[in-house]
Amino acid sequence: MPSSQQEAPAERTVVPFEPGALPGPLRRLGHHEVLERWQSVDRSGHGARIVAVTGDGDDPDWTGGALVTARPHTAYLKIVDAVGDVPAAVAAVVDHARDRDLAQVKWEGWTARPEDAAAAGFTALRPPLAGGTQDEPGPASGYVRWLSAGAEVTEPPYYRQSTHFSCGAVTALVAQAHAGLLPSRSLDRRAELTLWRDATNFPSCEPVGLGVAVRRAWPSSSVAVHLDVDRPVLLDHFPETEQEWRAHLQGMSRADAARIGVPIVQQPLSSAWIRNAVERRERVLLLISLAGMQGFEVPHWVLCHGTVPGAVVIEDPWAGTATGDTWVDAHLLPVSDASLDTMSAVPPDQFHGAVLIGDEATG
Repeated sequence: MPSSQQEAPAERTVVPFEPGALPGPLRRLGHHEVLERWQSVDRSGHGARIVAVTGDGDDPDWTGGALVTARPHTAYLKIVDAVGDVPAAVAAVVDHARDRDLAQVKWEGWTARPEDAAAAGFTALRPPLAGGTQDEPGPASGYVRWLSAGAEVTEPPYYRQSTHFSCGAVTALVAQAHAGLLPSRSLDRRAELTLWRDATNFPSCEPVGLGVAVRRAWPSSSVAVHLDVDRPVLLDHFPETEQEWRAHLQGMSRADAARIGVPIVQQPLSSAWIRNAVERRERVLLLISLAGMQGFEVPHWVLCHGTVPGAVVIEDPWAGTATGDTWVDAHLLPVSDASLDTMSAVPPDQFHGAVLIGDEATG
């Protein structure tokens, strides 16, 4: 492939992806089974675009194209597939991401060949662990390319939560597996539900209960809960009669925290604080709102485990496959500092909650 096609920014075209109205130059590239899959889900919420490259001055038609998407309020682009002149199309996506000051480009492995990904500077992602809900649609492989010079983020195992409410338990398990305190092969549904059962406030995990459960499971790890309100949380959507007994359970968790030495720090959180904690090699289980990334207001736990210039790297144990969102999006996901500040303010009153895990207990 002529290298000039990959290096000339003027040959790059970016247009909205509109299912049912694909541009003629794209359809002329063939790959009809790929184009059909692109249109099989509603990707409109993830800013779907076609990044295309053209021939030389004598051939203005498209020679290659890629479908790119990304979760809103994040710092990456994902290549779903590239067709035609794949190396040139991928290079154009990387240039497009650089122009937007993004931290990363990912590439789903539907049709990507490992040798093409490696030649384009991408590294293979570890495939998801079996044991959760791995039967949902998604590619068997994926690739990542970091765009910041010297960016090095160690890769945790990826495990998808098997219920709608066990995200807190999964983030804790992934954090400890990433730290070498839990064999990755032990991260399965039994481990997920066992830790959830100890941490749950029925059905979700609130910060104090999760912190207590983590300390019980790993007594040698230091654990601190950061919660900037002095009241029960995550109860507002329940009827008042349902709130009362759950609030009582949260009071019991606070008593347990005092008894086993889990401090509850009542201070506001910020992306700067999270960044500093991660750079000290601590694991931050962070409570966020999914409104920004997924478009619906649900509290959700993620693991903050890495940093790159301008962004914190998280693991999200959930992906919305109905919108084309897969484990490749959720794994090694960079979120800008400003977006993380917004996400970590949880409605209705914008409180903040986190569990901080260190390597050694102090008492």
